[in-house]
Amino acid sequence: MPVIGANQRLIRLMPSILAADFLRLGEQAREVAEAGADGLHIDVMDGLFVPNISIGTPVVAALRRAVDLPLDCHLMIVDPERYLEAFVTAGATHITVHVEACRHLHRTIQQIHDLGVTAGVALNPATSLTAIEDILPDLDLVLMMSVDPGFSGQTYIPHSTAKIARLRRILDERGLQHIELQVDGGISAANVADVVGAGATSIVAGTGVFNSLPIAETIQALRWAIQRHNS
Repeated sequence: MPVIGANQRLIRLMPSILAADFLRLGEQAREVAEAGADGLHIDVMDGLFVPNISIGTPVVAALRRAVDLPLDCHLMIVDPERYLEAFVTAGATHITVHVEACRHLHRTIQQIHDLGVTAGVALNPATSLTAIEDILPDLDLVLMMSVDPGFSGQTYIPHSTAKIARLRRILDERGLQHIELQVDGGISAANVADVVGAGATSIVAGTGVFNSLPIAETIQALRWAIQRHNS
């Protein structure tokens, strides 16, 4: 369940399965659910938009059978509108697309909503916030990448924190506090408090959850770090 973060905001924890042991994916997904995670973040890569290939709809469908958690599908693929319906049919409850990968972003967001799920837009670290200012009212979530997308286990880019804070000010000033501000990339118990303090409300962590410690312990460590910052 969500944890209370800075400014009394509810913070959702969304473990990224990209860092999971795929030999035990169903088992680890259930461990995440039992540990109180708020959903699963599913990184979909096509080898074109990012230099890696990950998973597709069969894995999403398998996860839907394994757990009763929200499935947050992050499509790092070109022309994502081709596959929206397939991911929703497989069990996605939310779909995020990249502003850099969409030819007609407003139309793609409308397609996602028409399929009955929530919609988000992701920005790479070098993409300006101005790229999404006009579409903000149509969104349920903005995903701020704090690493260049494509691989798990990267180091958090330090200037991401200031960019998160700028987006938080924009959302608050425009009365769009209902939009989730999600951050993905290099987040662990060591830096999650700074990310939440800057205004994030949804935390994606891969290696920070699926590491050598039991999953329940890593998720609890993230929660404690957020709560300590808020106390």
